[in-house]
Amino acid sequence: MQIFGVDIGGSGIKGAPVDLDKGDLAQERHKVLTPHPSTPDAVADGVKQVVDHFGWTGPVGVTFPGVVTDGATIRTAANVDDGWIDTDARALLGGRLGGLPVTVVNDADAAGVAEMNFGAGRGRRGTVILLTLGTGIGSAVFVDGVLVPNTELGHLELDGHDAEKRASSKAREDHDMTWEHWAVHRVRKYLAHVEMLFSPELFIIGGGVSRKSHKFLPYIEGIKAEIVPAQLQNNAGIVGAAMRAAGR
Repeated sequence: MQIFGVDIGGSGIKGAPVDLDKGDLAQERHKVLTPHPSTPDAVADGVKQVVDHFGWTGPVGVTFPGVVTDGATIRTAANVDDGWIDTDARALLGGRLGGLPVTVVNDADAAGVAEMNFGAGRGRRGTVILLTLGTGIGSAVFVDGVLVPNTELGHLELDGHDAEKRASSKAREDHDMTWEHWAVHRVRKYLAHVEMLFSPELFIIGGGVSRKSHKFLPYIEGIKAEIVPAQLQNNAGIVGAAMRAAGR
């Protein structure tokens, strides 16, 4: 069974049909740049470009980098235009896609669902936390495999700032930090703070940096939880969006 998944990020909008039996992309993903300003109408146009690239005519799952309630309404928009707040994204995107059925889900929650079913969290019980380190920091918290939605742990306070302003991949790039410095002084400190609050058995590190985990994970010490990179890497959001659109 195939369902289309789209992942809206702060820098790119990417999508592809997903094979839900394998938990993998059925075709190579297509990506367009996230428009700036990233208004609802402009981003909806980008989603349409991605879906139209494949000539897709069925259900579509879409991730969003913020709190999403009832599979439709956007409540926060930290890394995209504030015009998204209180927008019915399901209605907006469905209309832009010619009436195709659309399901909208928090981006990190989608990635977490994919990793728990097909990746690094498969079969794991207890508390598992996926953290996507990208333009910001997204989070997905699972207790015995059940998602606690919209946790937004990237906005915990760290050194007087939003944690994502200190420990995201973008923060590393903006401040020209080495992988070691970022890992030791930013990511490790953030993980220690989250561990103090939630005592997870497992951290899964997702986002684009997951494919470069060998450059920073070996430097992170003193965390009791196991720390592993996401197995689906940066495709997890697309897979998870498709799963949610299929009711999984």
